Amino acid sequence: MSAYSIQSGATLRAFRTGFARIIAVLGLVLLVAACAKSPSEMDSSLAGGAGGAGAATPGSAQDFVVNVGDRIFFETDSSEVNFEARATLDRQAAWLGRYPRYTVNVEGHADERGTREYNLALGARRAKSVNDYLISRGVSPQRLRPVSFGKERPVALCNEASCWAQNRRAVTVLNNAGS
Repeated sequence: MSAYSIQSGATLRAFRTGFARIIAVLGLVLLVAACAKSPSEMDSSLAGGAGGAGAATPGSAQDFVVNVGDRIFFETDSSEVNFEARATLDRQAAWLGRYPRYTVNVEGHADERGTREYNLALGARRAKSVNDYLISRGVSPQRLRPVSFGKERPVALCNEASCWAQNRRAVTVLNNAGS
């Protein structure tokens, strides 16, 4: 038996062992992935499985997000609060009336199209629209702080209309959650 055939056999065994390890790791990854919950299952488990109602402690930040809704969406190049958004903001105003210990940052966001400066201004107009609407519904202006992030904090990253729509938003963020 030559040195070459011994070396080839050792190389083949090493290759097979390495390949077997890779297959084992891939199998384990697939097994774990198959057991993972889908995002919608995770959302419903966070909400107590009641389709968004229930499990959050009343008056908590989670209660606000799950049962009231923390964001509204805008049309392209608009800061107008539409009918659907007004319903969410009405719920927010009522909730904030029940839980006066919270102050709020009203974050205005824009999609990635347009210049940074333009989108910061658009985000500011969106935050102001929400801020003004909440004030009109009885929330004290001292509890509200409008801020614009423009296109700097997207929630969806792609170059499609569906992503842009998700990024054209205002988010009401509670402060003083531990108080």
